[in-house]
Amino acid sequence: MPSARSLYLALALCGAALPLYFFIPFLLASGLDLPLFLRALWANAVSRFFAMDVLVSAAVTIAFTLAESRRIGMRHGPWCLLGLCVGVSLALPLFLWLRQRHLETQSAAAHQAAAA
Repeated sequence: MPSARSLYLALALCGAALPLYFFIPFLLASGLDLPLFLRALWANAVSRFFAMDVLVSAAVTIAFTLAESRRIGMRHGPWCLLGLCVGVSLALPLFLWLRQRHLETQSAAAHQAAAA
């Protein structure tokens, strides 16, 4: 069974690679044509469903990342929000990976301090 950190890192890599696999051909064919992108994004009920799901998930990811980073004293947590440039599928598992690393580091430091 992989560790939580390994799982989060693998999900972050997939969360970057898979969306980009589909977005890069659009960029190569159309450039950064924002009107075309928005027309395609809102083209039908199914695409609107997925667009709204991603937008709400992004808002939740922002709120959780900022609140949890502050709660556990993780200074670099908000940097994960740059992952939203690719998508929630990168930003959230990247934050969870950094959070897990931070918690494990804190736990190890507490054990060392207790043993000293």
